[in-house]
Amino acid sequence: MVNLLSLGESGVYYAFKHSDGVGQGIVVILCIFSVIVWCLMLIKGLSLSSAYKDSRRLLGELRKKANPLALKAIMDKEDTPLSRVFHSCYTRMAQIHGGDDKLYRRKPLTDTELRVVRSAMEESVSDQIVVLEDKIILLMTAVSISPFLGLFGTVWGIMLAFTEMAQAGRPDISTLAPGISGALLTTVLGLVVAIPSLIGYNYITFYIKQITVFMDNFVEETLSKFEMERVIQDRKGDELDFTSGAGQVPVQQRNTMSQQVQMQQRQPAVQPQGEEQIPPPPRQQPSGQDPRNNRFF
Repeated sequence: MVNLLSLGESGVYYAFKHSDGVGQGIVVILCIFSVIVWCLMLIKGLSLSSAYKDSRRLLGELRKKANPLALKAIMDKEDTPLSRVFHSCYTRMAQIHGGDDKLYRRKPLTDTELRVVRSAMEESVSDQIVVLEDKIILLMTAVSISPFLGLFGTVWGIMLAFTEMAQAGRPDISTLAPGISGALLTTVLGLVVAIPSLIGYNYITFYIKQITVFMDNFVEETLSKFEMERVIQDRKGDELDFTSGAGQVPVQQRNTMSQQVQMQQRQPAVQPQGEEQIPPPPRQQPSGQDPRNNRFF
């Protein structure tokens, strides 16, 4: 084990030592990329993993509440994307109703007020996506450019190796070895940077997509609960709207009855049987006819 490590260290050092300035510069750049990528993946991965778990938990808390504003005490203790979206909703509703103390004696939101709250929450979701994707460009750059830097160093080292062999005038392994080793070193480093960067990028984008879905669901379910408040109030209003009198008739049934009465009033009145009827006028006989025998004179 120790011999293999020492052999690898001596091989890497030998390849770096016998590379020219271009090859050594590529190696340094790839090493810097590797440090940046690993730091970014650790910091971003841990924060996104925590945000993913908290977002899923807070979405579950919302689904347990009939009134989304009841989450105020819980959201004040959190610092997650979902809590920031909730605070944008709470702030906008406080502006609509004229203060925090009036939110718990409020009326159901109208369509215009729902659109205003939706706009505020969707704007907050977009802001949180920008925060979640911060510095991801560095990881994408490392994934895409590292293999090309390694390939460039490989081609450059092989070109120098064959140039030195041509100048020496003989195909000697000692002439080719330094250039080839430096070329292969850049290839190895390019893959060492690109492969972990690609894996980390996939995990980070997965967490970002999941958190985005949680935020979208949070917005839709919050607005759905506000709309349900209005539906419940409208239904209670219909049930309490009865007429006074001998019987309590619902509004819809009362309207139907009034329509029937109006239709009956429009129908012609039927003459009672006890009243005297006016007989029709007598039928005039044509001139020149005998009314007794219906013959001509």
